[in-house]
Amino acid sequence: MKYCSACGERVSLIIPDGDNRFRHVCDSCGDIHYQNPKIVTGCIPEWQDDILLCRRAIEPQSGKWTLPAGFMENEETNLEGAAREAREEANAEMRDMKLFSMFSIPHRNQIYTMYRGILHEGRASAGEETLEVAMVSEKDIPWAELAFPVVIENLKLYFEDRKKGEFKIHYGEIVMQDDGELSVIMIE
Repeated sequence: MKYCSACGERVSLIIPDGDNRFRHVCDSCGDIHYQNPKIVTGCIPEWQDDILLCRRAIEPQSGKWTLPAGFMENEETNLEGAAREAREEANAEMRDMKLFSMFSIPHRNQIYTMYRGILHEGRASAGEETLEVAMVSEKDIPWAELAFPVVIENLKLYFEDRKKGEFKIHYGEIVMQDDGELSVIMIE
């Protein structure tokens, strides 16, 4: 950030009085510009024994498979955002949605929430950000073609819970190690 969005003057990266982190602070008006993590929300659409996957039509990871998810918008709840993403990406109406997981992804400055729910009447089709949709069974998950580590972790947890016949809420962290590898830490 170079300029203040309040007055247009230059900003400096300093630790403001009473704070403990560097922030962009306007040299002229003193406005502090906080930068906070983004919230990504999505869902695992279930229909009978299958789940819905979407093949991405946009970057990042265009052409890879994912669950319908995206950034929350202002003035919507987390649950509303997950349902909206299912509509936008898969023309899917969701029912009986329940929180399934939350992952902190600090190297991406993201909090990722995932719900699971029933795909209304099993109907879905590709939305504007999606090349195609597919209803898949556990044995047909294209693991090597999934877009994001958090999607892989959510699907692993989902199928583990389904085998046990009991779904619970999961919390974890996906962190970048010093060597650049990702590590999943589950905190349940």
